[in-house]
Amino acid sequence: MSTSWSETEVFDTIEAYFKMLRLELAGSSYNKSEHRRALLQKLNKRTEGAIERKHQNISAVLIQLGIPYINGYKPLGNYQSILLDGIEHYLKSNPDFKKVLDKNVDEKIIIPTVDDILSALVEPPESPQKPSKKISEDPQTPYLSEINYLEREEQNIFVGSAGEQFVINYEKARLILAGKNNLADRIEHVAETIGPVAGYDILSFELDGSDRYIEAKATKYGKYTPFFFSKNELRFSEEHNDKYFLYRVFQIAKEPKLFHLKGSLRNNFDIEPFSYVGRVIRL
Repeated sequence: MSTSWSETEVFDTIEAYFKMLRLELAGSSYNKSEHRRALLQKLNKRTEGAIERKHQNISAVLIQLGIPYINGYKPLGNYQSILLDGIEHYLKSNPDFKKVLDKNVDEKIIIPTVDDILSALVEPPESPQKPSKKISEDPQTPYLSEINYLEREEQNIFVGSAGEQFVINYEKARLILAGKNNLADRIEHVAETIGPVAGYDILSFELDGSDRYIEAKATKYGKYTPFFFSKNELRFSEEHNDKYFLYRVFQIAKEPKLFHLKGSLRNNFDIEPFSYVGRVIRL
């Protein structure tokens, strides 16, 4: 019968997680198994599987905080409240980590060379287990939500532009492979020719010549990284539900992959309001 994790065990596990995350954000290679085995020596008769689940819990917390997570540790909810305390303690004790995030989310990127771009398509991710509560509902964790780095990364124009171009390249390859060179030549980068008012990024085509409206969302991080969209993009996806596709490009800076889902954003994703607008009122 397993026992509850002690504060020391949780803090050691968080420390090990962030050590790997720092390496990942720096683009350095590392071995997850080696790090788990080293951590085992510090814990009270835990298994590698238990450590992996705890690391998945940490991923879930970081996603809620708007912080990149370790690619490969699928977020897992229902974590102990002590995990929030431990992560808050780590962030307060390691202010330099914010500098690591600042550098990573704002850096310029170029699209890496892909030998077979059509092989980049993967299945959409399974729905991760939802956390038992929202971190914003916890009155004891105000420090944790100072900056949403995942939103900030999405505002990085280099990431966005690279993602859109990657999708355009993918769509051209898809149509050319099907012998539809004439359609491939007609693909339009709507985000540039019309702008955000269009409500989508790329006009492509089905094999029968009908329109395919594509919204491209890109990230340097894993496929469970949430994305952000405007009210106009949501409206367009609902008005053109039968022709609308969300293309999610992830790991865009290295070994890019993508998945896509057809239909409105509301039908395919768990969405929630994220920001507010304040206007001066007449008293």
